[in-house]
Amino acid sequence: MRGRVPALLATADGEVFRGNSVGVAGVVTGEAVFNTSMTGYQEILTDPSYAGQVVVMTSPHIGNYGVVEFDAQSSGPAVSGFVMRSLSRRDSSWRSEGSLADYLQHHDVVAVSDVDTRRLTRHIRDRGAMPIAMGSDVSEADLIDMAADAPTMRGQDLALQVTTHEPYRLDAEVDRKGLVVAIDLGLKKDILRNLTSRGFEVEVVPATTKAETILAMSPDGVFVSNGPGDPEPLTVTTECLRGLVGKRPLFGICLGHQVLGLAVGASTFKLPFGHHGGNHPVRRLDDNRVEITAQNHGFAVDLWSMTDDDPIEREGLIERRLLPETVETPFGRLRPSRQNLNDGTLEGMVLEEIPAFSVQYHPEAAPGPGDARGLFDDFVRLMEEAH
Repeated sequence: MRGRVPALLATADGEVFRGNSVGVAGVVTGEAVFNTSMTGYQEILTDPSYAGQVVVMTSPHIGNYGVVEFDAQSSGPAVSGFVMRSLSRRDSSWRSEGSLADYLQHHDVVAVSDVDTRRLTRHIRDRGAMPIAMGSDVSEADLIDMAADAPTMRGQDLALQVTTHEPYRLDAEVDRKGLVVAIDLGLKKDILRNLTSRGFEVEVVPATTKAETILAMSPDGVFVSNGPGDPEPLTVTTECLRGLVGKRPLFGICLGHQVLGLAVGASTFKLPFGHHGGNHPVRRLDDNRVEITAQNHGFAVDLWSMTDDDPIEREGLIERRLLPETVETPFGRLRPSRQNLNDGTLEGMVLEEIPAFSVQYHPEAAPGPGDARGLFDDFVRLMEEAH
């Protein structure tokens, strides 16, 4: 690992943090978000949902087990930058294929260690996610100006930057059950493994694919992936889902959940600092069981926008009544299926009259707990029942 070079980080509202550069030299900007995962830093770095963002890790010690190519969720890091309290000087694991420091430098990631990430996290939590600028060989004043001029995530169509440019197909890993078309808004590899391991061929298509193109493939189901940025600019994908809902079983996660919400007539809104990490509690509204989930998103679906009622203000603990009981859509009745127990926002929804459902989190758990992996089995059952 090269010698550490002093680095600075400045927020859009003028706060300055000091640290050391441990990635490549240079200056980057992006919206700063904090991730509360204890492990899985390589999966986080390579998650396309983080395009345009600088990830601040709240776990204080990062890099201790090195990196492994198999754990990468895409072809390389997608983050704009990476911030840590302490970068491990050694990697110790029988699986390790190299150090995190070398990985960051090899993939041209601007990264800063030795930052007071607790103070930075509290700042983001109190003031909301905001653009930052960071790097070495640059003045505080210049960084503050760069951060103030950097765009926010609102209105950014980042999915088009990370989606596949050409369709490609993956074979089923076991006896073939059928074909799933996956709309790539920022797919992670472990999502595809959860489909192929259940016996499905997967045809991955770009975010701009039209409904008639997908229907011509005669899929057994359609999966809509996670991804970065604001869902509202994704008008082509939204229109595509309108043409698919009710015609094929449909399962959306993360950004795919948000776009499905737009397709059935809801609106979306930006969360103060988003949900990023592997320990977010979600209540299943049908049986009140709690799942611990992996999440990475900055926007949420507002079902109240489909009613004539005003949202209910939260008082004390999270209650079911913070979400509507049901709403009417052009495709029939929709009910909330899951609720975030930190802020009460919508975490899942089910269209009751047609085979379509979605969740806000990442059920493949890369990284994170495996509580929600059964959702892929629910999708399989939905496809089997549609035959």
